[in-house]
Amino acid sequence: QVQLVESGGGLVQAGGSLSLSCSASGSTFSRHAMGWFRQPPGKEREFVAAINWSGSSTYYTDSVKGRFTISRDDAKNTVSLQMNSLKPEDTAVYYCAARQSAYSILVRQWDYWGQGTQVTVSS
Repeated sequence: QVQLVESGGGLVQAGGSLSLSCSASGSTFSRHAMGWFRQPPGKEREFVAAINWSGSSTYYTDSVKGRFTISRDDAKNTVSLQMNSLKPEDTAVYYCAARQSAYSILVRQWDYWGQGTQVTVSS
């Protein structure tokens, strides 16, 4: 079992930055791929970024490449999402997720989820 708790959301102006953090509990954190998803208002949850269990590979949806960076610290059981050059279309509830396998862009294939944190980007 892995429990996930996100933090770091908030309100920011377009062009600004935010850093999200996800704290995980459970002794097998280092064996999980970790990911960030988001759910914009009135839309379905979508893949944003993921990092493999070793931290050696990262993956991003096209719309955030070059602006967002995912990283993990297994010593602290945390995964972070640094978001720069934010745009109003980045406004969403952001969710942390864990998977006992390779990463996937499909929501249904992730095993554990946090409760989400709101990110609002004003224009």
